[in-house]
Amino acid sequence: MANKSRSAARVRRHIRVRKNVFGTPERPRLCVFRSLNDIYAQVIDDIEGHTLASASSIDTELRGKMKGLKKAEQAREVGKAVAERAKTKGIASVVFDRGGFRYMGRVKALADGAREGGLDF
Repeated sequence: MANKSRSAARVRRHIRVRKNVFGTPERPRLCVFRSLNDIYAQVIDDIEGHTLASASSIDTELRGKMKGLKKAEQAREVGKAVAERAKTKGIASVVFDRGGFRYMGRVKALADGAREGGLDF
């Protein structure tokens, strides 16, 4: 019997994506997680297993900016913030991991914000 849960289907898609997407120290992985209300992004070195930079819509420094913004606009701000934090660590180029989510809406907005912030992918 197949598992019919939406979250389980997303996890299966994420596993399928992760077979090909791998973050190295030179070009780490920008991983996105989208919950119902918030969005999270991490820049990850998969060889060491370390998170190099992260940002989310619940960060204390971003929380003030999020008031009154639509979710897609919040995602764009999170993308800009994670790009800025990655640039301070000397990261210019990443591989994008959409986390099993479709590349549209908030995930696309976060990617566009990260590109605006100076990340290359």
